[in-house]
Amino acid sequence: MSRPLLSLSAFLLLFNPVANAEELNCLNENERASASLYTHLQQEAYAALDRRRETYEQLKTPEQIHAYQKRLGEFFTLQLGGFPARTPLNAVTVRTIQADGYRIELVIYESQPKHHVTANFYIPDGQGPFPGVVVSSGHSRTGKTADYNQRFGIMMAKQGMAALCFDPIGQGERSQILDDKGNAKYSSTTTEHFLMGVGSTLVGRNTATYRVWDGMRSIDYLVSRPEIDPARIGYTGCSGGGTLTSYVMALDERVACAAPACYLTTFRRLIETIGPQDAEQNIFGQIAFGLDHPDYVLMRAPRPTLTSSTTGDYFDYQGAWDNYRQSKRIYGRLGFPERVDLVEIEGNHGVQPQNLATIAHWMKRWLLDRDEAVPIAELATRSPSELLCTESGQVLNLTGERSVFDLNAEHQTQLEKQRLELWKTESREAMADKIREQVSVRKNKDLKPPKFEDAGRVQRGEYHIDQLVLRTDSGVPIPGLTFHPVSPQDDAYLYLHDSGKLGDSEPDGPIEQLVGDGYAVVSVDLRGQGETASGDRSELLTDWKTYYLAYLLGKPLLGLRVEDALSAGHFVAYYQKPKDKPRRVHLVGAGQAGIIALHAAALRPELFASVTLRNTPRDWSSLVEQSVPSGQLDSVVHGALEVYDLPDLVRLIGEDKVRFEE
Repeated sequence: MSRPLLSLSAFLLLFNPVANAEELNCLNENERASASLYTHLQQEAYAALDRRRETYEQLKTPEQIHAYQKRLGEFFTLQLGGFPARTPLNAVTVRTIQADGYRIELVIYESQPKHHVTANFYIPDGQGPFPGVVVSSGHSRTGKTADYNQRFGIMMAKQGMAALCFDPIGQGERSQILDDKGNAKYSSTTTEHFLMGVGSTLVGRNTATYRVWDGMRSIDYLVSRPEIDPARIGYTGCSGGGTLTSYVMALDERVACAAPACYLTTFRRLIETIGPQDAEQNIFGQIAFGLDHPDYVLMRAPRPTLTSSTTGDYFDYQGAWDNYRQSKRIYGRLGFPERVDLVEIEGNHGVQPQNLATIAHWMKRWLLDRDEAVPIAELATRSPSELLCTESGQVLNLTGERSVFDLNAEHQTQLEKQRLELWKTESREAMADKIREQVSVRKNKDLKPPKFEDAGRVQRGEYHIDQLVLRTDSGVPIPGLTFHPVSPQDDAYLYLHDSGKLGDSEPDGPIEQLVGDGYAVVSVDLRGQGETASGDRSELLTDWKTYYLAYLLGKPLLGLRVEDALSAGHFVAYYQKPKDKPRRVHLVGAGQAGIIALHAAALRPELFASVTLRNTPRDWSSLVEQSVPSGQLDSVVHGALEVYDLPDLVRLIGEDKVRFEE
């Protein structure tokens, strides 16, 4: 059909994206400053942390403390998805390097079948058995061979303790994503961890699940060695290694002495400063449940624990001191206040020489019963190439090696069988309720209709755009636009897009084509989009900070946006229409927003006459095995594949109502 001609002003407006966005803003400047979803989630987190602090203050007796430890430990393990069976380590020593007063064995073992761990084992000269200290690497591309990790191993060996420094997944020789030449694809190790988190989340696991299990199996390796005393196991590591130390020391009772470095703070200070970090540093629902950073220490009380911090660390030292004070009080109530301590040294993020000496002193005190000062030492390190355990430098090049993506895909296959049985035995209504619960979307009767506010009008050629704001009980406004033809048909469209209300609104674009066909089109900024976005979206990793803050609160970001889509659908259907004769609403979802559209229509199929999905994934099952699930993170739901996959949503809607377009 013929297209209306645009005026010169409208033409210039459309071809100036910045002016277009500003002209079509629906919130005033003051409201935009406080309307971001991230800001609202921060306030929810602070309220949850206040409730957790109230619970902490009630811990007065050993019995109450032990019950608290048990409850948190069970929750932590559950949220990680549990752990696999212990299988043979099949450990081999590739070669040995003799050094001054110690030797370094280059070892490989399996934490799961055909899933190899590469490690350097520093063993003092002399007669054992020695205490054994596991060293978890921070987020270094070179992993175990990074100079500070080598210094950990050397220092422990020179003080009469063996040390096992291993490569985490995504680092050193254990990159899980390789390029065409068989090398690590990404220079940033956290990028790998985030991408591993996509499939892990869908199957009810976490990047941390694999990291914790590797840490526990590394203890298994230590205690399998005749040189090691299994009753004297220590654990330490910096940054991401401090995270893993915190997790393993809380969950594995074999860790007799621990010293996490440059990680422990409080979630309040973390959220007030740098915000949520790497994928494994966020456990689903932990803030809502009441599991804060200090609890990693409290869960292991009264076993000896030292927090190592630096004044210039971005894991805030004020939070570290609050963490320490909380721990000190609980250790005191158990009768062992001397078993918990903190060292703070001037310097930036990392293990300063005095931090390392103090950690070694702490390990000697509790593992060797020798409470003598350890001086700062100059420790010469080796070239990383000397300490590699594989010929190619990557375990993923080994024949038959299984990556985290492979392990998740295998688990997904098992979940698929469970899902099929579930869908056979449960009614459609029961499954819809399970899906609603999984994504944390309230029942339809509990979702109040939105309140409408007129925010202005912009003329565009022969049609106009009405600016609006929908108010819901979420507290986050939903800015929207109605693209209004001169003579609209009674049917209308609700348009969801990853870019919010301006997505696909370019000249002669998809929205304009619908307007040209006589349909009114409403597009909206779902929570965290457009005018309520934090501004930190990445094409590869999406808005991961907002996603993980919601994740910590046990709220899938997808679920928040589904509620907004349902509110917007209600507005389109009932605005200026009688309750018994709503407008027919056609739902369009473009990109990842198509997943939101699928959920909205599945949970309220009577509200939408049709669903059109453009460039939207057909399922989540195949996504699990993808090593680079680009742009998918903020759309995934924790444990979704335990209950349903996207094709199940299509069946709930009615296959005749859903159309996929590329």
